[in-house]
Amino acid sequence: MAKPTIVIVGAGFAGYHAARTLSRLSKRRAEIVLVNPTDYFLYLPLLPEVAAGVIDPRRVTISLAESLPGVRTVLGEVDHIDLRARQVGWRDAEGARGGCRYDRLVLTVGSVSKLLPIPGVNEHAHGFRGISEALYLRDHMTRQVELADLTDDEAERTARTTFVVVGAGYTGTEVAAQGVLYTDVLFAGHPRLTRRPRWLLVDRADRVLPELDQRLSRTAAAVLRRRGVDVRTGVSVEEATSQAVRLTDGDCVPSRSLIWCVGVRPDPLVNGLGLDTQHGRLVVDEHLTVPGYPEVYAAGDAAAVPDLTRPGELTPMTAQHAERHGKRVAHNIAASFGDGNPRPYKHHDLGFLVDLGGAQAAANPLGIALAGPPAKAITRGYHLLALPDNRIRTAADWLLDATLPRQVVQLGLATPPPVRPDCVPVVS
Repeated sequence: MAKPTIVIVGAGFAGYHAARTLSRLSKRRAEIVLVNPTDYFLYLPLLPEVAAGVIDPRRVTISLAESLPGVRTVLGEVDHIDLRARQVGWRDAEGARGGCRYDRLVLTVGSVSKLLPIPGVNEHAHGFRGISEALYLRDHMTRQVELADLTDDEAERTARTTFVVVGAGYTGTEVAAQGVLYTDVLFAGHPRLTRRPRWLLVDRADRVLPELDQRLSRTAAAVLRRRGVDVRTGVSVEEATSQAVRLTDGDCVPSRSLIWCVGVRPDPLVNGLGLDTQHGRLVVDEHLTVPGYPEVYAAGDAAAVPDLTRPGELTPMTAQHAERHGKRVAHNIAASFGDGNPRPYKHHDLGFLVDLGGAQAAANPLGIALAGPPAKAITRGYHLLALPDNRIRTAADWLLDATLPRQVVQLGLATPPPVRPDCVPVVS
């Protein structure tokens, strides 16, 4: 009897943990196919530390082949799904086509950068969603300070050492917090520069970290302001050029660095499926199955998962929920083949963590508000537990960063990735 085929689309938090759990539960009684553009799972929460040179980029990239025994990894992007014929099609990195039939399909395609119709953003903003973007930002910050050191034109120096971060959510706040510490290290190594690099963090919301508890918001804003970051709430970008960023408060900021961290939206694949969506996310029931298609599951940022702990609401688009979505999907798929019983997804938030660089962090584990070194210890402990691999190497990088001078060379490894909408795949 042929093994059933389970296809998982995307290896983010939900997809990776679905594949990992299914690998353990199936005991090779099913063929598990994981389709993903890269051969690694990216641990996104530590990406700002990669950009700031705190940890090696390999620490946040977990090899799919090494960590998912019994799972067939396909390097490709899904661009065709036939729900009636149960077929998935993809293109690999060199454009060759591939595909297979599935008995169970798991859609964990995640999210992409949210773009706003603002003149110049597509052309001049730097995104922050992957390893290449983090490496580019590190090189870019280093290069701008070094180029500022080469010129005697004070206006050019000011523009090159001014960095504008748009979006004061998790990512933008951590990028600004880590970035200002990194450019301070650069500044100390260039005595010709007379002015410390300037950082701005802007968001149209009325506070930093608007989605979190106000105590975390106040802690993060206070740390940023103590470091000299110009935090502007109720403000966004009106126009961007290669030389400046015009803000909605009327200020025109000379800058060569616009870092786009406005937020995310579900992957465009969701819109092409022809299925019901809610707030752009694919509608699923409490068992994470798609209504009308019991063999299709969805999880993570792309799925509108009902939050049973808050009736009428959806689970937030966070790594904490995506990871648990993936594990629950795996168990429910196993149940669909007779191994156990399906269970609804239900998870109470354990709290939130924001790493602010240095010895600073903000956290509220189990609702207990913490700041400073205690929050930092909790934050790093959580990340070490959540990392599927590379824990010892990551801890070693943190120790070295705390005891040795930070390395600040340009690597020249990455070109600026475009910040643009992804194309919508063909779905039938």
